[in-house]
Amino acid sequence: MESKGSTSDSVMLSEGDSLNSGKDLFSGPCIEMRHISKRFGTVLANDDVSISVNRGEILALLGENGSGKSTLVNMLAGIYHPDTGSIYIDGKRRVFRSPSDAIANGIGMVHQHFKLIPVMNAWENISLGERLKNTKQLNPLISKRRINEKIAEIEECFGLAIMHNRKIYDMSVSEMQAVEILKMLYQGANALILDEPTAVLTPQETSQLFEMLRNMKQEGCAIIIITHKLNEVMEISDRVTVMRKGHVIKTVNTAATNPHELTDMMVGANVSLEIKRDKPLPSDTPVLEVRDLVYLDKNDSFVIDHMTFDLYGGEILGVAGIAGSGQKELCEIITGLRKAEKGLITCLGEDIFGLTSREIKNRGILMSFIPEDRLGMGLVGGMSITDNVMLRSYEKTPGIFIDRQGGRVLAEKIVDRYGISTPSVNHKVRKLSGGNIQKVLLGREIELSPKVLITAYPVRGLDINASYAIYDMLNEQKKKGVAVFYFGEDLDVLLELCDRLMVIHHGKIMGIMDNRGITKEEVGLLMLGHKTEERC
Repeated sequence: MESKGSTSDSVMLSEGDSLNSGKDLFSGPCIEMRHISKRFGTVLANDDVSISVNRGEILALLGENGSGKSTLVNMLAGIYHPDTGSIYIDGKRRVFRSPSDAIANGIGMVHQHFKLIPVMNAWENISLGERLKNTKQLNPLISKRRINEKIAEIEECFGLAIMHNRKIYDMSVSEMQAVEILKMLYQGANALILDEPTAVLTPQETSQLFEMLRNMKQEGCAIIIITHKLNEVMEISDRVTVMRKGHVIKTVNTAATNPHELTDMMVGANVSLEIKRDKPLPSDTPVLEVRDLVYLDKNDSFVIDHMTFDLYGGEILGVAGIAGSGQKELCEIITGLRKAEKGLITCLGEDIFGLTSREIKNRGILMSFIPEDRLGMGLVGGMSITDNVMLRSYEKTPGIFIDRQGGRVLAEKIVDRYGISTPSVNHKVRKLSGGNIQKVLLGREIELSPKVLITAYPVRGLDINASYAIYDMLNEQKKKGVAVFYFGEDLDVLLELCDRLMVIHHGKIMGIMDNRGITKEEVGLLMLGHKTEERC
């Protein structure tokens, strides 16, 4: 096992011996991972995987959930250690036993969920690693001026710009991401790994990020980007490595491929990338009416700021907005999980403002909610599929005994109807894949025959196959006359799947519009708070 060397194998680069210093000394790949394998118990996450990335190159890493992408880059970032195989930097074998080993060799990772301290400002977060690395205790004599001058030099070199003194909690998602990138560059990284970097960015913010990455590429950085968005892969990458079930299927030049070919390689079969949207046949009367809705946080600041809108049966109304614009609160207020300060909410002609979820249900109002946290709010991971299905129906059983047989029959029906891959309906939900977990949740709620279906980020973290199965399920509900309220992150999907789009910014509705003819750029501007009167 080549990678199981002693601690001395972890060769650290001395000061001044960064990846740039070897730029003219080694003409081969900047990073090579050769014959990497990694096992977790009985699961073989990576099986004899080899990839490489050159200086001045952006390599996209593609694959469905469970394909081994994250495990692979976590070994490169020093979070995991390979069972077999080797990592080479500039042709020299390195052994990373911690993230500090990786960063000392010029490898930095920007995680999907940022590792920043919200109450500290940007320059403090950027220099925090330096303090931990260079001193055993916190050093009270850190030079703010020196640190900010060094940050400014990096910004000028790579075309980045942030407010150094701004607190992290006051920043947008894209600003936080820039801080993370600067933090890695400040610590000496010349090779970056970015995990789903555009998941919650607007088109404008994505364009800014890609401009940063191009500048870094021009400066000779090696970049690995993990993303599910094929259009972004085609736009930003030079090469694409496709993984499936722990193996590398193929590495291709981006210019020589297309999204359909990449999808076929990821899935191992032909997959349609078209969302079939039937023409909406909405009812004349709104199924759900929201008027002048207000919700305040503990500081009496507006989270929901006088929202007014209608939702009709037979349509999918999409909601777009940057993270923290009031999406979660809006879902929970409508479904009775949270109480607003003022407003009016009527569903099927009934006033439900201020009612709890149970009270709404007891009034016979058929409303289903697919929460963002599928294993926290939606399902109980340690319970079987049958038991999770029964959570929504056990009250109908007369007497003190629960009809488990009826629950099992319904669970088997849901598994069969929605193509859920499971050994049996007695299988624990947490042991299913993300896509199958979501199908259990959606299937359970759909089988209640709701008139209103509220879905909060139902495909978050799912691969292409699972995502398109969910889109088909929602379209089927629309055809049956159900009013579908869809909260999403991917603007391409929002524009393709939904019939109308409601854009919100800091709790305010910036516009509600028909999807025909509107562009992602226009939606992005609305998400950032720039209202265009002619559209709204």
